[in-house]
Amino acid sequence: MADLDRQRARRLLNERRLDALVLTQPENFTYATGLPAGVPAMWRRAGGATALVPSDPAARIGVVVGDLNADVLARRAPEIDLRTHPLWIDLVDIEGLDPAGVDTAALVTEAYRRENGGEASFPPRPTTYSASGAFAVLGDLLRENGLDRARIGVDLEFMPAADFAILKEALPEIEWVDGSEVLRRLLTVKSAREIDCVRRACALSDAGFQALAAGIEAGHTPKDMTRLWRDGVAAAVLARGEPGLTGLWDYMSVGPDPWSGGGAVVPGAILKADVGCIVEGYNSDTARSFVYGEPDRIARDVHAALETAYEAGLSAIRPGALMRDVFEATVGAMRAAGYPGYRRGHYGHSIGASVGSEEWPFFAADSDVVLEPGMTLAFETPFYGKGIGALTIEDSLLVTETGIEILNDLPRHLVRLG
Repeated sequence: MADLDRQRARRLLNERRLDALVLTQPENFTYATGLPAGVPAMWRRAGGATALVPSDPAARIGVVVGDLNADVLARRAPEIDLRTHPLWIDLVDIEGLDPAGVDTAALVTEAYRRENGGEASFPPRPTTYSASGAFAVLGDLLRENGLDRARIGVDLEFMPAADFAILKEALPEIEWVDGSEVLRRLLTVKSAREIDCVRRACALSDAGFQALAAGIEAGHTPKDMTRLWRDGVAAAVLARGEPGLTGLWDYMSVGPDPWSGGGAVVPGAILKADVGCIVEGYNSDTARSFVYGEPDRIARDVHAALETAYEAGLSAIRPGALMRDVFEATVGAMRAAGYPGYRRGHYGHSIGASVGSEEWPFFAADSDVVLEPGMTLAFETPFYGKGIGALTIEDSLLVTETGIEILNDLPRHLVRLG
């Protein structure tokens, strides 16, 4: 099932005088169609799988996909106008042919001939796939939808420059413009299914935090932190029967140098875990710091200021608020606590199905984005100090109709371990 809101898409496209969107990034293709982009997605290039989203919600979404599993995709999404282009993988259908009295080679050749419209000459397949050939098929789709001379947005934040040149050469009559902003604004407000994926990812991540906190011992290193957290996630996957975990990521640190990659747990050491689970492609993003034994005064005081700033920013997050106002509330609280030199480019971001854990928009000084119900976000107040360590608080959250829902269930104070 696709997560794209066609009515919202129409409004955003009309505001920018765009007739349609053409999406080529594998994640964007799946977002618009609910279908996998297929094996060409491994190259992260345009043309392997392409989605056409007309601005008119009543018009069918069109796709151009590799021919390998096109019949399966057509059965999964019969409402989509599906076209194909050849991939490098050979596939022939011999079902329905009578093998009686025919040798195997002749039978298979007949199957190839049948798929080739009865022709006896068989065109070669491309080494991988042909972007220009796929875009030519896209041109057929555009003409049949009356979009052969349209103004169309394309996901240029993904598309390689070389592939954009191929697209423009294949379809020069189209006015191609950057549709990335439209796509970004569509992606910020999640469907119920997407929200459920983020919520499940957060629950798994929390289970990993609990295992990490319970298992830390003197002498442990960042690699041990990773092992403990991932083991806790794995145990939660089994206990909950969670089928959707598709990935994990983590950034761990121990000791006074937060970016060294080394360090071992000793009394007073600061431990930082910034982690995420990925459920059906959707990220969680959560971070906490711990202290082994008693913290020194500086670590304790800085973390207390971060807690105050976190609460100040969190109280500003609500539907209708500007993301830059959340930034100002957060940095203002740090300045009021006596830290005028503390500065960050942002205090959090959207989370979803991007390749990385951080999506646009950001809680930043220059953000004019208005918070809306359905946004899934990560909000954070990190501090990195050589000689102290990494001190951080970060939760994933959902903007609701009336406020926010915190998707993590973890203490925000500097938890003492050991």
